[in-house]
Amino acid sequence: MPVDRLLPTADAHDLIDLTREICDDRLRPVVDDAEAQARFPREIFDLLGRSGLLTLAYPEDIGGGGQDYEVYLQVLEEIASAWMSVAVGVSVHSLTCNPVVAFGTAAQRDRLLPSMLGGATLGAYCLSEPTAGSDVAGISTRAIRDGEEYRLRGTKAWISHAGHADFYTVFARTSDDGGRGLSCFHVPADAPGLVFAAPERKMGLDSDTVGQVIFEDVRVPADDRIGAEGQGMGIALSALDAGRLGIAAAATGLAQAALDVAVRYANEREQFGRRIGEFQGLAFLLADMEAAVASARATYLHAARLKDAGRSVGRQASVAKLVCTDAAMRVTTDAVQVLGGAGYTKDFPVERYMREAKVTQIFEGTNQIQRLVISRDLLRG
Repeated sequence: MPVDRLLPTADAHDLIDLTREICDDRLRPVVDDAEAQARFPREIFDLLGRSGLLTLAYPEDIGGGGQDYEVYLQVLEEIASAWMSVAVGVSVHSLTCNPVVAFGTAAQRDRLLPSMLGGATLGAYCLSEPTAGSDVAGISTRAIRDGEEYRLRGTKAWISHAGHADFYTVFARTSDDGGRGLSCFHVPADAPGLVFAAPERKMGLDSDTVGQVIFEDVRVPADDRIGAEGQGMGIALSALDAGRLGIAAAATGLAQAALDVAVRYANEREQFGRRIGEFQGLAFLLADMEAAVASARATYLHAARLKDAGRSVGRQASVAKLVCTDAAMRVTTDAVQVLGGAGYTKDFPVERYMREAKVTQIFEGTNQIQRLVISRDLLRG
């Protein structure tokens, strides 16, 4: 059922209506087949780009949608309720644009942002490595200065859109000075020496193609370094709060989808001459699922409104990511339980929702890392 949303403007309501129309007409009819075939839905990202839904949270004067974060995240939640892989992709693309928007020179912004924010290109965010996931300071990919170029060597892992993106936002080591030795680069997909491993065989989000991106002496002009040498850690961390809120909203949309399926089934399925939703044990389970979804939504929206007000949201973003993804895991699991044996089959989408929910507790910083971030901030005083 449609979520009853409290939005700040009439334009925001129109935007939600547009998103729901696109989800109903273009996403829901094809999601099951696409996920079963592990097909990357580039045509959907092209549609969202043309519709202005890929970069809503960036200012209009640089080509974005000019929407508050609370609006962007609710659009993202709507997309996730129809197709989680696409919602994750929208969040990833938005993340890839942040370094150029926040740290790029005027010339870089003029050259790169029209296609990045206008929806003509799709990005990938190359931060994690086979031995450096949550430990960003442990990145080993090298960027070696060679005159007016850098030569990139190394391997990035778990990269969404690998092999499908038009550009890669890459973090590489320019010195051995720990976290202060990282720098950020914009690398076009057609750069010689850019190689892609076979996609990972995941338990869910099959249309979100993820794989290793290998840099075999990739030459990058110095003009495509974003920010100063050694500023990469700050650039990466500045975008992570936004990424965590994106995943929080997407996880909430996934949980809402699972709840909707469970409620419909409970109203239609009969046992012992009654609809199963009339049995208190199952009715109370549905009530707990609704409470979890509503709590998740309130948590990410609180963080979004603080962000819109210009407040620091590091702790709140981690809280939202933790609360929303744990809720998604619990609600999708309970949805399978409501459907019983039917929920364990591929005839209904809840088994897929449950598999998709699991990874939300892992990427954009595991939920153990979120607890570390939250506790350290609390104890800092």
